[in-house]
Amino acid sequence: MRLKNRVAVVTGAGSGFGEGIARRFAAEGAQVVVADINEAGGRRVVAEIGAAGGEAVFAQVDVANNASVGALLGATLTAYGGVDIVVNNAGITHRNRPMLEVEESEFDRIYAVNVKSIYLSARHFVPQFRKAGGGVFVNIASTAAVRPRPGLTWYNGTKGAVVVISKSMAVELAPDNIRVNCVNPVLGATGLMESFIGGADTPEARQKFMATIPLGRLSTPADIAGACLYLASDDAAFVTGTCIEVDGGRCV
Repeated sequence: MRLKNRVAVVTGAGSGFGEGIARRFAAEGAQVVVADINEAGGRRVVAEIGAAGGEAVFAQVDVANNASVGALLGATLTAYGGVDIVVNNAGITHRNRPMLEVEESEFDRIYAVNVKSIYLSARHFVPQFRKAGGGVFVNIASTAAVRPRPGLTWYNGTKGAVVVISKSMAVELAPDNIRVNCVNPVLGATGLMESFIGGADTPEARQKFMATIPLGRLSTPADIAGACLYLASDDAAFVTGTCIEVDGGRCV
């Protein structure tokens, strides 16, 4: 088991990519804090991890709220006494449409959830990692950060920020033995699918998008979880400041 005796916090773990990451980490021996704003989804994932023989607890969190992220750290320490890995997966988007049609309130919210959350996780978890002698951040960005397309301009910007912030964090925190890396997924069949494509999730709409991916399919939670597992594990002990595109070749 590649994460045996490690404690991992995964945000946005009540569904989608985060759920896949939490399940894979638990299967690899980690004690997982399933963190999500959606209590029902998070508790479902915890129950299913437990039924499969894994270990997990739920912690409700708003990743854009300072006090809430602080409480997440507290809940993690109460449950497991420490923390080794933080996966900043929680994210949202505006609906795919012309950039000037996106309301200011939407803009503010996606930057709070997608970018401010990285700042807040660093504020709260870096001191704990330093006390422990090291730790790992895996930040979920997007292929939108490196191959931005029209219709998602402000979302694209948030993910570009995540990539640059992660690289800068990696350099600054390296003396503390804290590694920071990114995973850039291509579109997957998650709850944000219709927002990303800007319309109904139909077979025709999926096929149109899949035609832009050389390997000919969407990403899955298992795809993203595999990359996160590598970056969180000792297999990547000398890897920091990198971004892995999990995209079937879309960014080539």
